[in-house]
Amino acid sequence: MKEPFLLAGTAFHTPQCGTLEILEDHLFIIDGDGRIAEILPPHHPAFEARKSAARLAGKLTELGAGQYLLPGLVDLHIHAPQWPQLGKALDVPLEVWLQKYTFPLEAKYSDLEFARETYSDLVDGLLANGTTTALYFATVHTPATLALAEICLAKGQRALVGKVVMDDPDQCPPYYRDADAANAVADTRRFIEAVREMDQGERPLVQPVITPRFIPSCTDAALQGLGELASHYGCHVQTHCSESDWEKNFVEERFGKSDTACLDGFDLLTRRTVLAHSNFIDEQDMDLIQAKGAAVAHCPLSNFYFANAVFPLRAALDRHMHVGLGTDVSGGYSPSLFDGCRHALSASKALHGGVDADLPPQERGA
Repeated sequence: MKEPFLLAGTAFHTPQCGTLEILEDHLFIIDGDGRIAEILPPHHPAFEARKSAARLAGKLTELGAGQYLLPGLVDLHIHAPQWPQLGKALDVPLEVWLQKYTFPLEAKYSDLEFARETYSDLVDGLLANGTTTALYFATVHTPATLALAEICLAKGQRALVGKVVMDDPDQCPPYYRDADAANAVADTRRFIEAVREMDQGERPLVQPVITPRFIPSCTDAALQGLGELASHYGCHVQTHCSESDWEKNFVEERFGKSDTACLDGFDLLTRRTVLAHSNFIDEQDMDLIQAKGAAVAHCPLSNFYFANAVFPLRAALDRHMHVGLGTDVSGGYSPSLFDGCRHALSASKALHGGVDADLPPQERGA
């Protein structure tokens, strides 16, 4: 536990969706766990005394002119092993991109030294961009994925880290997949227990997350086993959902129902579930996601690249769904969530106003 300290200055935060609050010239008391324990406005009777005492003790940080305190940024969708191909390999559809570029790259993480070097650089890069909480897809390799969790813990980044499950031999290459469903589930169980052993605090900085890559890459047995783990351990769950036309059609042909309904059937749709993309969900899917309390990771830039579609963000927010932003490194080229905000605005404008210049204005919109 570190020494508590005080920070003086102006902060911005959004206590609820649609509300921006400015805390001007406040005093923030940070406890030994790094959490904000108390906030004093300048008119508080103890404000000056607490501030002076902290300054004399050398435990006061004062923001200068033009400096502001912001909440740490939360990135809900990152493919950690894809960091080396950031901004590259965007010339083919998703299902080709995976086989041609991404699976060969992710297979390299069987080399633990390569994994540690890459993941260390990744976490440094994200922290430099203000991302203090990250939700990571790693690879099928348990040692390398544990290394990512260790690196996040050492560098002080709050992280949810997932060992990817992909065991379907019809969809996953022989050089990069889980041996079978039983091994995939057993390895995930061991991973969960190892991460929980790594950080045993009351509110652990690093947590495990159950991670079926997406339904097309997993057998029924793997999905069933992961759902049972989610129920047993109460873990977070992350996966891709209705990302592209190909994925949506694949799942519907295989099961006769949507991604969302399938995940719910395997007990993988919970209050702790984050669904990446979800571009092609319909109103029934939205109602189910909202009812379960699950969340969507909105990745506006990579949706343009790989879905040729825009997630209906306003419709989701109007339904009071939980939605956050994801960079989707490396499907998105920028590790900055500020860029993610800009891309989300562009995507929403495109969805609302339309983009087909051959149509009259009143017909261009979605």
